[in-house]
Amino acid sequence: MFSIGDQIAHPLHGAGVIDGIEERRINGVTRQYYQFRLPSGGMEVMIPVDHCEEIGIRPIISAEEADELLQELGDIEIDMTQNWNRRYRENMIRIKSGNLVEVARVIKGLMARDAEKGLSTGERKMLRSAKQILISEIVLAKSCAYEEVEQQINRAMV
Repeated sequence: MFSIGDQIAHPLHGAGVIDGIEERRINGVTRQYYQFRLPSGGMEVMIPVDHCEEIGIRPIISAEEADELLQELGDIEIDMTQNWNRRYRENMIRIKSGNLVEVARVIKGLMARDAEKGLSTGERKMLRSAKQILISEIVLAKSCAYEEVEQQINRAMV
């Protein structure tokens, strides 16, 4: 169980801070929920305490792990199918895994595809979302600025 003030990562929303724990009754069921706030954009998400493991909620990575990840970004291999449907599904599976290397693989693949052929609206949105997930966690882990991390990632992905 997490506590107020803990920094956690949500596979689909990125990293943020638990601002509170509250009990709510929804559809006749009373549960405890984490009030999860994302620093970038200020979005708040209610996460059922008893479903954290199945959702993939985890503590954020350490500053050292963030540095290692940033160093490895250039070496990440990408392998994306030409079929849009299959590529989109595979990328969603990678993002939902919560594994930051897999999220970085999605970013690198979509950035390469954008440079070659451009992206569809759906893939452009996916690229923004994947970047936000990766950047938000590194920002919290290293306590640095969003723009600085975004520039480091963009340089490393070339």
